[in-house]
Amino acid sequence: MIALVLSHFVLAACSAPLVRRLGRYAFLVLALPPAATTAWAATEWGGTESGRAVSWSWEWISTYDVSVALRLDALAELMVLLAAGVGTLVLLYCAYYFTDDSPQLAPFAGNLLAFAGAMLALVLADDLITLYVFWELTTVFSYLLIGHTSQRKQNRRSALQALTVTTTGGLAMLVGFLILGEAAGTYRISAIVAEPPEPTLAVSVAVVLVLCGALSKSAIWPFSLWLPNAMAAPTPVSAYLHAAAMVKAGVYLVARLAPGFADVPVWRPVVLVLGGATMLLGGWRALRLHDLKLVLAYGTVSQLGFLTVLAGAGNRNAALAAVAMILGHALFKAALFLVTGIVDHAAGSRDLRRLSGLGRTMPYVCAVAVLAAASMAALPPFLGFAAKEAAFEALLHGDTADRWVLAVTVVGSVLTFAYTLRFLWGAFARKPGVPDTSAHRVGAGLLAPPAVLAVAGLVLGPGVGWTDRLFAAYADTFPAPAHPYHLALWHGFGTALLLSALTWAGGAVLFAGRTTVTRVSRRVAWPTADSVFGHLLLGLERVALQVTGFVQRGSLSGYLAITLMVMLFGQLAVLAVDHPWEGAVAPRVWDTPLQGAVAALTCAAALSCLTVSRRMKAVVLAGLTGYGAALLFVVQGAPDLALTQFCVETVSMIVFVLVLRRMPVRFEESIGTWRRAMRIPVALVAAATVGVAVWVAGAARVAEPAGAAMVEEVAHHGLKDVVATILVDLRAWDTMGESAVLAAAAIGVTSLIYLHRRGETSLDRGELQGETAWAALSGRRLAGVPEGDDNAPERSWLAAGSTLAPEHRSIVFEVVARLLFHPILVLSLYLLFCAENMPGGGFVAGLVAGLALITRYLAGGRFELAEAAPLQPGLFTGLGLFVSTGVALGGLAEGTVLHAWTYHGHLPVFGDFHLSTSVLFDFGVYLLVLGVVLDIVRALGAKVDRQIERAAGALTPATDTGKGEPQR
Repeated sequence: MIALVLSHFVLAACSAPLVRRLGRYAFLVLALPPAATTAWAATEWGGTESGRAVSWSWEWISTYDVSVALRLDALAELMVLLAAGVGTLVLLYCAYYFTDDSPQLAPFAGNLLAFAGAMLALVLADDLITLYVFWELTTVFSYLLIGHTSQRKQNRRSALQALTVTTTGGLAMLVGFLILGEAAGTYRISAIVAEPPEPTLAVSVAVVLVLCGALSKSAIWPFSLWLPNAMAAPTPVSAYLHAAAMVKAGVYLVARLAPGFADVPVWRPVVLVLGGATMLLGGWRALRLHDLKLVLAYGTVSQLGFLTVLAGAGNRNAALAAVAMILGHALFKAALFLVTGIVDHAAGSRDLRRLSGLGRTMPYVCAVAVLAAASMAALPPFLGFAAKEAAFEALLHGDTADRWVLAVTVVGSVLTFAYTLRFLWGAFARKPGVPDTSAHRVGAGLLAPPAVLAVAGLVLGPGVGWTDRLFAAYADTFPAPAHPYHLALWHGFGTALLLSALTWAGGAVLFAGRTTVTRVSRRVAWPTADSVFGHLLLGLERVALQVTGFVQRGSLSGYLAITLMVMLFGQLAVLAVDHPWEGAVAPRVWDTPLQGAVAALTCAAALSCLTVSRRMKAVVLAGLTGYGAALLFVVQGAPDLALTQFCVETVSMIVFVLVLRRMPVRFEESIGTWRRAMRIPVALVAAATVGVAVWVAGAARVAEPAGAAMVEEVAHHGLKDVVATILVDLRAWDTMGESAVLAAAAIGVTSLIYLHRRGETSLDRGELQGETAWAALSGRRLAGVPEGDDNAPERSWLAAGSTLAPEHRSIVFEVVARLLFHPILVLSLYLLFCAENMPGGGFVAGLVAGLALITRYLAGGRFELAEAAPLQPGLFTGLGLFVSTGVALGGLAEGTVLHAWTYHGHLPVFGDFHLSTSVLFDFGVYLLVLGVVLDIVRALGAKVDRQIERAAGALTPATDTGKGEPQR
């Protein structure tokens, strides 16, 4: 099973070269995975109909009992055949629907096949978390498919709307899954359904949340707005996602959980009321629309409401009718969508007011449409008739609620028959006063997929008994009724047949009076859900704008004050209610007097920040507080933390200085006396509150400290540095997440500087006018600087030192930078590789290497930085993430992500050695941090330098485009 799922994603990743080589016929190759899945599912038919299940699992998160578990039973067998079988036909249809020059064909093909793989995994999933992962994957791929023609605003809006609605429901469903999993003690779906938890309040809430996800996915009212708008997608997407696959996911989830939770008090009211309302509203809306796809779309909404009612009714016969109707609906609705695509493709229009005479122009297409529509209208001898008879019979012999639902279903079926006739009439009939529509010839490749689906609906009508054992294997998971129903085309004359005849007659009457019905429908029409959704979004945007204007005043100090006050009140409320200090060990003032002295100096520097008006003084004082914290780490005996803190503070101060070149010398925000009087107490009280909270947290320890156990565990592996081992082994997941956040933050910051391009092609010395850039900025020699002999030989200590004007050069600094650059790099490598036994690590080593490059920049300018680091910063950042992620995934060979490996070897000269994957992981962190530092220095240093030079006219006109980048 897992091989079939993965094959979809693997081949989807190869869609670009396939389309480039084969053009539209690449769809024929891409149809192989779903075709193979269909064949495999067909071979499993006998086992699943006899009650046997095929299972596969792989332990994913053992601590929380989460596994990637797949299971093929009777219900999954049906859904796999639909997802894979219809998917195969749709992909074959695409090969003849599109042309070789269709825009963005490769991404569309890959997304469609990847969606088929995600849908396959969804219906096979036997774990709640696994199901949720693939559930959201189908949401993402459907978003990409609906927004395929992204140049059109309608496609973008429809895709975003579908993503918003289904993702919101999916998040609610995830919360419900977590509650159910914890209540049941397992996340295995088969186990939960077999032995559901007691229907407590928590379980009832979980059921409602899960139903929110299922109903939003299947476009059940009030979530039905996204499906009609999704018709902006290409027709193959509508035929697959919105007939056989995605919208069936919600119905499938209802059917999957109904055996275990249909007796929960909230289940049936939600499912029956919303499902019945959806059936009526969708069918009624379909009677007044003129776009063939929209007629089918609202018809699909109506049918999904019907399917939800049957799947959630909670009895055996209704469940049997539900799975039969799921199969019938997929066959006839996918065929009709594909026929609509053919009509649009051949005639150039889907407006039923303009189409006329296509029944004679395209007789074979018309015949296919009639076969599929007859099944949708539940006419004998089609599968739709057999399924509808089963539904009427199940609801007829149910309780009072079922009989009310039966009345709604009959009315909904009348509407179904009416809009079915309207579809056929609108697409193929000859209309008075409307000229016959011209249409080009339709090839067999385009017509074959819908013909197969339509004929299947015809064959399975008389042959519905072939599916009875499979469908009964699922239906028998419900309590057995006194008279179990069996699927058959003919059950004799009875009430169910009478109701069917009533629906046919009522539908024919509605169609005959279609003009009056359309007029009345438009007069009594409520505001559309799409309009309500748009007004809600507009209102939300306006409220957000008002709130933003009220809160975001442009004062960073004000933002910080608000943040501190919120934190302060929250902490004080907890302290006042819980009294956590009772029984806590009293805090010590200090361990050594040196701690007190360092702390006093640090506090003095922090308080001094409140009184300064110059930005540079504030930066220096803030940096001193960081250095003071680092000294406290030294005194406390934490060299790893101290080293990291020193490096971070040094880099931060340099970055601040680089930024201050483009900012006023003094703070421009005027602070009144009363505001200052308010801010100082807030800062002091917040600091005191944090201190008390830290003391209380430390004093609340009741278990033995883990430090001794960690030291023992680290020593057991022959290591000495506990901190470094924690970062790259015991808590490597945290390090990976922090590395990704660091990279994202750096990219975001530097992107604000590189408004046009991030390329560093501007680091070409040829763009300078004259001898140097800074000479042009100064305009004259500084007083007291000797003129010197311009012809005298000059010693160059740096590669690009000549680009600086003499008055801006420091020979001592250049010599020091030249002498220290390589030793600092060697020191960074030493800190990297000694981290297992001495203070160091990839993070601090990357910072040290970054400081080496910063030294070269400060000594020689931006061209010197380009000489010292000619490679792009993104290369280091990306390579670091790649190495760390690769090491993490390499642990899967042992069954666990980030599993550590150690290789022991012997070298002739060096002797015995060992190499651990944690060192490679740390090397990735090293590269990432180096790339981040280099990126920030180039953005805030070299880039700002170039802006200053351009403003001073130091760049040649040929290279200055006015956009911050050279013209090439």
